[in-house]
Amino acid sequence: MEKSLAFLKKLKNNNNRDWFEKNKNHYLQAKEEFEGFIDELIKGLRKLDPEISPELKARDCVFRIYKDVRFSKDKSPYKTNMGASINPGGKKSLVAGYYFHLEPGGSFLAGGVYMPEPAMLQAIRQEIDYNPEPLNKILKSAAFKKYFKGLDEDDKLKTMPKGFEKEHPQADLLKNKHFVVSHYFNGKDLLNKKLVQETLAGFKAMLPLLLYLRAATKA
Repeated sequence: MEKSLAFLKKLKNNNNRDWFEKNKNHYLQAKEEFEGFIDELIKGLRKLDPEISPELKARDCVFRIYKDVRFSKDKSPYKTNMGASINPGGKKSLVAGYYFHLEPGGSFLAGGVYMPEPAMLQAIRQEIDYNPEPLNKILKSAAFKKYFKGLDEDDKLKTMPKGFEKEHPQADLLKNKHFVVSHYFNGKDLLNKKLVQETLAGFKAMLPLLLYLRAATKA
């Protein structure tokens, strides 16, 4: 990831179109390196997750580096990270899937369902209400806890969602608005030749959670 990290570090300090155009070749080299890494992850995931299509490629999963600044106070034109959402249907899919985020000082792997639509969120909560045992078992398993402390709690509700008892035994889970887990890397991890294998090990640890979420949200 040397080329990708080096480019992103320079971009953070030169986030303007003139600099980017002058360094377009460096960006293309970084993009090629990152997409090659994502293709390796996809290849490995096909052996773990039967819903990952043989046709899925990095280009279906990697997000554009160009920002949509129409509704943002920050008008810098480029993201200072590279990210890929590896889902059964690609980056636009709402199905529970995998995510890799490359950013100097803030790289991580993640997975689950982020910002689910109301109907999907309700379906997940109903599954937790009716069938919480498998999820609790996953969250307590040694394989899961090796990489994840639990569900990320961003935007978590302070009170119970409508339709559920205040004293519900699964109250802590039901208050979540996202069902995501994440594991952060340090700088040395990113330069390790075993980064693909280590990332896949993290994805494997989260797979039971993804399968639970997919089952809950299938029509």
